[in-house]
Amino acid sequence: MAPYIFMEKNGIHIIDLHKTVAKIEEAGSAIKHIARSGNRIMFVATKKQAKEALVEYVGNVGMPYVTERWPGGMLTNFATIRKAVKKMSAIDTLMAGTQWKNIAKRERLQIQRERVKLEKNLGSIADMNRLPSALFVVDILKEHIAVAEARKLKIPVFAIVDTNSDPTLVDFAIPANDDASKVISLIVKSMCDYIQEGLNEQMLSNDKKEEEEDDSFDERDDQRKMEIEDDKPARIGGRRRRIGEGEEEKRGDGRPPRRPAFRKK
Repeated sequence: MAPYIFMEKNGIHIIDLHKTVAKIEEAGSAIKHIARSGNRIMFVATKKQAKEALVEYVGNVGMPYVTERWPGGMLTNFATIRKAVKKMSAIDTLMAGTQWKNIAKRERLQIQRERVKLEKNLGSIADMNRLPSALFVVDILKEHIAVAEARKLKIPVFAIVDTNSDPTLVDFAIPANDDASKVISLIVKSMCDYIQEGLNEQMLSNDKKEEEEDDSFDERDDQRKMEIEDDKPARIGGRRRRIGEGEEEKRGDGRPPRRPAFRKK
């Protein structure tokens, strides 16, 4: 972290805020590009100071987040995690059905407790059908398992790194105090703003593409109508023109060309 430290005072390292701002812009540009491509970024922060910021800001942009204990294998064993999410959906279906009333009270309480536990740990990733395209981590020391899994799967990692961390473990390091709730909230909000910009650009791009496709369809439709008009058989004397009629070329004897004979196969 030496390149990001401005000075040391009374045994406390002070981070250079100019470099923090530069790294926020660098990480924001990359994360915006990921969101614009239609990919998802998972936010991970299980420390108390960061939970509220993730729920408030990340939830608004529709990205998955983890604020409780990181379940081992969340990324490397994603198929098992998906099974747990499907189990949560199955419980919801059971509770909404008519069979729920026929289950014993004690068993219903057990199912409800299991549902609450699954919701607490996996509720924010219930709509994830595939691995995220990037990971944003607050405090890479506390979330070292998540960082290790992402590195193993070669998933880009964005992270807030403090002076006691190794910034080379992540792809986009933002030097800042990862224990201050206001700092965490500010950086997370900034990242979510970049994500929202990327989502807006994706929406505009899709709308523009749909308009171009509609215009192209209208042009093809007009062209097809013109071709149909041009191909309509000319009518002479109230009947369709026969093949060869009205043609200037004649046979050698001056008579008009004969109609081709139809041969039976």
